[in-house]
Amino acid sequence: MELDPDLKALLAAMPTMPPLNEETLAQIRPYAAPPALDSPSVDRQEIDGPARLTILRPAGPAAATPPPLVFWIHGGGMVMGNRYSQLDIPVEWLERFGATVVSVEYRLAPEARGTELVEDCYRGLAWAAGNLAIDPARIVVAGASAGGGLAAGVTLMARDRGDLPIAGQVLIGAMLDHRNDAAFDGAPVVWTREMNEFGWRSVIDGGEVPAYVSPALAEDLSGLPPAYIDAGSAELFRDENVAYASRIWAAGGRADLHVWTGGSHGFDALFPAAPISVAARRARTDWVGRLLSGR
Repeated sequence: MELDPDLKALLAAMPTMPPLNEETLAQIRPYAAPPALDSPSVDRQEIDGPARLTILRPAGPAAATPPPLVFWIHGGGMVMGNRYSQLDIPVEWLERFGATVVSVEYRLAPEARGTELVEDCYRGLAWAAGNLAIDPARIVVAGASAGGGLAAGVTLMARDRGDLPIAGQVLIGAMLDHRNDAAFDGAPVVWTREMNEFGWRSVIDGGEVPAYVSPALAEDLSGLPPAYIDAGSAELFRDENVAYASRIWAAGGRADLHVWTGGSHGFDALFPAAPISVAARRARTDWVGRLLSGR
């Protein structure tokens, strides 16, 4: 699949990333962990409780009505990144809709394995829902790449446990299927099949793989909140995202699916000013706005 021409030029100018494996992970991790957000228009609070959380709110007087909550889960193949990664995506919803944004720092693989990562995220969401002055009817769980897969796992977990109301899930180029067997017709850039295999091998703890870890394994996708699912046509996760949306529809659920022609993995996070990225972010933000307004 051909890359979008603008992305192709931008990707060609990026420095080459070393192979991702056990030997290079410690060297790569610092570069995948951006510094904390520093903006005069955003109030920030750091919490080290049941999970490490960053809480972001619009600066100034509190809103007259409780704001929506956006619970953000960062990407990084489940082996790198931190709670400041890709924060500009949910901060746009903070600025546009007055949302409170909570970003979770879950433990990374291979130090943490199995369901430990998704349980970290779930504990963080439960704390935020129970302790912050937010509208419990407007909770959105969102994430990119590995964070999108964890967001799907948290949403499945909330449905099954019945103790956290989630109004919507936003899955951005989500890492959903540990089998890593997509029949991809091209050479994906940014995140390759070999990197994907390393990420999954790092988190899987042997034996049966739970659907909360690899959501593509979930036998039942009924009863889930509305989903916004997007991916690039030139990324490894394209087919598993399309399949997940299709199975939500088959179960009677609501999913908005967007596959951006020529998009590589994480294109709108890496190059937010590229025309294709502007369009992708606008479509996603408009969907979040419709969801939060009850449409």
